[in-house]
Amino acid sequence: MDYKDYYKILGVSKTATQDEIKKAYRKLAVKYHPDKNQNDKVAEAKFKEANEANEVLSKPDKRKQYDELGENWQNYQQAGGYANQGGSRPGGSRRSGGGGFSTEDFYGGGGQFSDFFENIFGGGGNAGSGRTGGRRASTGEDLQAEMHITMEEAFNGASRQVTIGDSKVNMKLKPGVSEGQILRLKGKGEAGRHGGANGDLLITMHILPNPKFERKENDLYFDQLVDIYTAVLGGKIAVAGINKTVNMTIAAGTDSNKTFRLKGLGMPHYKNPETFGDAYVRVIIQSPKNLTDKEKELFEQLAALRAS
Repeated sequence: MDYKDYYKILGVSKTATQDEIKKAYRKLAVKYHPDKNQNDKVAEAKFKEANEANEVLSKPDKRKQYDELGENWQNYQQAGGYANQGGSRPGGSRRSGGGGFSTEDFYGGGGQFSDFFENIFGGGGNAGSGRTGGRRASTGEDLQAEMHITMEEAFNGASRQVTIGDSKVNMKLKPGVSEGQILRLKGKGEAGRHGGANGDLLITMHILPNPKFERKENDLYFDQLVDIYTAVLGGKIAVAGINKTVNMTIAAGTDSNKTFRLKGLGMPHYKNPETFGDAYVRVIIQSPKNLTDKEKELFEQLAALRAS
């Protein structure tokens, strides 16, 4: 029988961390899941291989034993390993480590692990025991995904679609979603076993940078150009938020970089979309360009008056 390279099966290096092994296994388990590949013998074989590799590499004791034996595993067998001695194999039952899938759960009873596995770790456990009843229901694993949306979508809410493996899940986003917020879709994770509930889908939200607005919690910060005449004499200017434009009063003699607070012009609160944060508007004084000779003369006169 051939040596099985469990690292190659999962597509990870021999120095892979437990987290990397878990992620690689989940990806393959979703891809070759029997619910998505009914009557597909190739997918069934891939699913079994991934499950067996995870059973070994996700458990430190099994992984250590597997690494120590390497491709010289047959010497271990001939010397009297667990299988030949009839002893109990380390690690206990065959169920997949880390809450993963078990091939027994989907493809029946015994013989679900390869002869290579049996010769190193021995028989026993749940598979092949002839037990058909009394299995415990267990909840499926949670799945994780990421989604990127614009500031406008975060403000207004949106309908989006997320792809997990070969499945597409439609979801409706409430107004006020924030950067790094995790949204949970109940029952959209991996399938439960023996009547157990499905896991959930956890989506981490990311807000794309906006060229105008900077968000801090539910408040917005942005700059507003103001012409020099309004800054000197005072008046009203139109200030555009994400969803509406309001008039803001500029006092006479306003300096550049002065910040004004506009209540309710910020982002909606996620748990209470009828309530909004504030906007903090920094005034930037804009000097006039391409002055006419007459305008230059008038500014010179003003400068002379200020100097006298």
